[in-house]
Amino acid sequence: MTSISTNNLTKIYYSSFKRKNVQALSNLNLTVQPGTIFGLLGPNGAGKTTLIKILLGITFPTSGSASILNEDIKNYKIRSKVGYLPESHKYPSYLTGESVLRFFGRMNGNDNTNIKKEIDYLLDLVKLEKWRKTKIKNYSKGMMQRLGLAQAIINNPDLIFLDEPTDGVDPIGRKEIRDLLIELKQKGKTIFLNSHLLTEVELFTDRVAIMNKGILLKEGTVKELTEKKEEYQVQLDSEFTESDRTLMNDFSIYNIKGNAFDVKVENPVELNKLIDKLRENQKVIKSIILQKETLEEMFINLIEEAEGKKK
Repeated sequence: MTSISTNNLTKIYYSSFKRKNVQALSNLNLTVQPGTIFGLLGPNGAGKTTLIKILLGITFPTSGSASILNEDIKNYKIRSKVGYLPESHKYPSYLTGESVLRFFGRMNGNDNTNIKKEIDYLLDLVKLEKWRKTKIKNYSKGMMQRLGLAQAIINNPDLIFLDEPTDGVDPIGRKEIRDLLIELKQKGKTIFLNSHLLTEVELFTDRVAIMNKGILLKEGTVKELTEKKEEYQVQLDSEFTESDRTLMNDFSIYNIKGNAFDVKVENPVELNKLIDKLRENQKVIKSIILQKETLEEMFINLIEEAEGKKK
């Protein structure tokens, strides 16, 4: 079973002027496994929102196919098992947090007894219990995000779509939301989220996909995407001098700082040759660490390469 699957999914927004047609998605193939937190990243105009709208049945693909929870997206009944928190969501300002959840609970077909129990549980879960009778117009942005999360899971969905779930939330609140999402994952829920906060995504997603102009550029775990293959930082117990550098001239050594330097090798065999050479020169190795870049650095580099901006 897969929670989300797309097969050559394509979406073109047609205009009466052919030159203005916009290809929002181009032959997108993506799979999201159940019980995972999946992050979808990309600049504005990448096609992220279009993808979610297609999966939710809000708009329709030009070609290709997609399924959620092993059902074709054309089967509208499967959406009863889906929760959704849109970006910049709004509720009537005269309602209270409790009445918002009651409204959405009734829309999902819950009776009054079940709704009350669920509202009590959710308000406690998102730490809004003491504001349950407070009108929405008095809620902060962070409180609105928490209420939106409660709304998104009031039907106990198997698949949850979240658009910028930590937007406008303070660091403590973001930590609490992260913990909540991890708790939902542990209960077997699948969470599919868009976010511009790459440092947040790096902390708790299982896999991420990066899109640009409707094209999937890269997909994998954060570790897979951020590790610099065969680039290492070497730290010695003594200074790495210029004469040492001359003796190690066969290796691609750079960024020398005191007793540490970076090196790029072709493969593990070359790395071991480097280690042997250091030992031959009476150098004691304290550590060898595989280099990595942040998800944000990798994202920027990848987008610049796709745009042809990288020098």
